Amino acid sequence: MTAVQALRAWDARRWGAAVVASIGSIVLLGIPTAMIPNPVFARKIEAPAWTYPSLIVTSILAGLLLASYVRTRADRAADGTSLDEASPEEARSVTLGGLLSFFAIGCPTCNKLVLIALGSSGAITWFEPVQPVLAVGGIAVLLWALRRRLEGEVACTVPAARV
Repeated sequence: MTAVQALRAWDARRWGAAVVASIGSIVLLGIPTAMIPNPVFARKIEAPAWTYPSLIVTSILAGLLLASYVRTRADRAADGTSLDEASPEEARSVTLGGLLSFFAIGCPTCNKLVLIALGSSGAITWFEPVQPVLAVGGIAVLLWALRRRLEGEVACTVPAARV
């Protein structure tokens, strides 16, 4: 419940950052995986229907998570900076969630790492069935990181230091 309280307290600047970051996430994930048609990247295997909702949910969570680092007006007034710094644990969870989602929605035979490790038939036989699990794992990691971040805003409010 405290995560919802933190979201309710967000100002328009943070919500704007969330929208921009979500759109950016869709572009950053969608273009190299060819979920967004483009002249540079192509898929050899058509994207399954579940990859589109996975892309959207991942992008929304990533956008909200990135926007949680935008400082509030009071914090900016106190020390003049616009962004919070991520702890190493937070940075790892965002990276892990994004990578899992990237591997989940990508073409199994277009991924060079998978082809090197498993070959073309292994990519279809072994990797493709695991991709939905990777999508759920990526979403779960991003959701966990967002919830932890938002609960920290409400539970551990500390007045800004005066410089």
